[in-house]
Amino acid sequence: MDPVATRRNGLVSRVSGPLVEIEGVAGLSMLELISLGPQRITAETVAIVGNKATLQAYEYTGGLKAGDVATATDAELSALMGPGLLGQVFDGLMRPLSSAPMWLTPDRSGSTGDRTVLAREWAFVPTAVAGAKVSPGEVLGTVPDSGSVEHRVLVPVGVSGELSWIAPEGKVQVLDPIAVVAGHQVSLAHPTPIRRPRPFRIRHSDTVPLHTGQRVLDLMFPVARGAAAAVPGGFGTGKTMMLQQIAKWSDADVIVYVGCGERGNEMADVLDGLSQLEDARTGGKLIDRTVIIANTSNMPMMAREASIFTGIAVAEFYRDMGYDVVVIADSTSRWAEALREFANRNGDLPAEEGYPANLASELAAFYERAGRVTTLGGNTASVTVIGAVSPAGGDMSEPVTTDSQRFVRSLWMLDRDLAYSRHYPAVSWTGSFARDTDELGSWHAANGQPGWASRRARAVALLAEADRLAELAEIIGQASLPGHEQVLLLGGRLLRDGVLMQNALNPNDGFCSADKGAALLDGVLDVVDACQRLLDRGVAAATIESADFSPLLRAREDFGPSDGAGVRERCGQAIAALEALQ
Repeated sequence: MDPVATRRNGLVSRVSGPLVEIEGVAGLSMLELISLGPQRITAETVAIVGNKATLQAYEYTGGLKAGDVATATDAELSALMGPGLLGQVFDGLMRPLSSAPMWLTPDRSGSTGDRTVLAREWAFVPTAVAGAKVSPGEVLGTVPDSGSVEHRVLVPVGVSGELSWIAPEGKVQVLDPIAVVAGHQVSLAHPTPIRRPRPFRIRHSDTVPLHTGQRVLDLMFPVARGAAAAVPGGFGTGKTMMLQQIAKWSDADVIVYVGCGERGNEMADVLDGLSQLEDARTGGKLIDRTVIIANTSNMPMMAREASIFTGIAVAEFYRDMGYDVVVIADSTSRWAEALREFANRNGDLPAEEGYPANLASELAAFYERAGRVTTLGGNTASVTVIGAVSPAGGDMSEPVTTDSQRFVRSLWMLDRDLAYSRHYPAVSWTGSFARDTDELGSWHAANGQPGWASRRARAVALLAEADRLAELAEIIGQASLPGHEQVLLLGGRLLRDGVLMQNALNPNDGFCSADKGAALLDGVLDVVDACQRLLDRGVAAATIESADFSPLLRAREDFGPSDGAGVRERCGQAIAALEALQ
């Protein structure tokens, strides 16, 4: 027996759920993968003291016992990145799941050893020429039949020099060599460590908006490409539905949807919806440019901890091809619960509400991988991260919510009262914020919308004033308010019901273009101005209140998602009807 191989084996000494302690394995390194017991359970090294090590197991440890063999693998947690990811569902360790929406069952052989994946042949079309000098990130060829966006085969990181050979156009398997660069064989797919960010040339500081198709976000609390956003909200406030809408309608090239600890039926609904929805950009199905990482609540807990990093690694893989990618993590609270579970089993000193003391740094490590960059290949591309937060009991002061606010550029706080009054998306205009509004206002001004910033500022001020007056009206009665304040209350109501509310089930209202959103907001503000002019002419506030505003409120559902002209015509008719009041 090889003495080196013997030294790389050890024994399990303790098992406590996902926490496993081993001893006797020489030369271990942090984050090294260990294979445990006869079932070869995958675990990762998280602490080393002498010849003993603490591991977190990514699979169910039932049946694993003290004395079982632990074998070091000389590898870290990686995912096989290559063609065939788009349109598919994987678990938190990037193992393929069944494609049937109702049965999410992992293939226990693992993604790097799955015979079906490795045996499939792909059409490879070379674009580089033998003899050329190539560097990391340059395109060697494409795989045209891998999803609805072009799959580009890149020179791997750390490889550069002369392209001495490139495969001709034809069918190849994912691990077959398709090129040789400076003596290094390049294949269609390669393992990528999920915890190690992929390198890039430059991180951009300028801002470009990500259009989500949700008016309350795009008009009031926008997010920039390459930024991060958090969506805290209690049970029943509509987090999952809003995130699904963003996945369906945002103008990203690729969507990575991470179901982290959520219910299996919710993930099945996501998969079913994306599979049926037609993608207006490509003409195919939306699922064909989506990767789903499904680590549901009934799957091993520590694989949940790895799932969001798996999702980020997939996003960076497509970012390096030159695409804008959105990562949706639903929810980071379930991920934090996995951290807390393992820390408690390990005997770590608990911090606030039992979470580990490094919770903030772990959240930062996740959100900081967002960014709009120049890739190694010279393309400008981005990864935008949107993380849901599910605070227990709707307590917005709990650690995951408060720590997330420190690291994101946009916060979309969901309000229980709005949700219970059937106002969706239930985004609170008092608790939400967007830190990039000034920069995005400059971008809009330079791209044909000079009034974007002033329009948003006026809407925010109108909502704040209407909320203040609503509290006062509950005490003294609305009729006791001066006429101009009654008009402000009316304007706040029109803004909430005619612009910020959005019906995800209506084909005209589920998605809203930038032009239609601007038309709706301009129309409501113009109507408020018209009401103020009527007051100045001596028309009573009660008479203005009695006007029929229903055509204005129905405009968002009566006109198509991009029909800004129709909305403007309807708003003009509403103003004309108001002007006729005596």
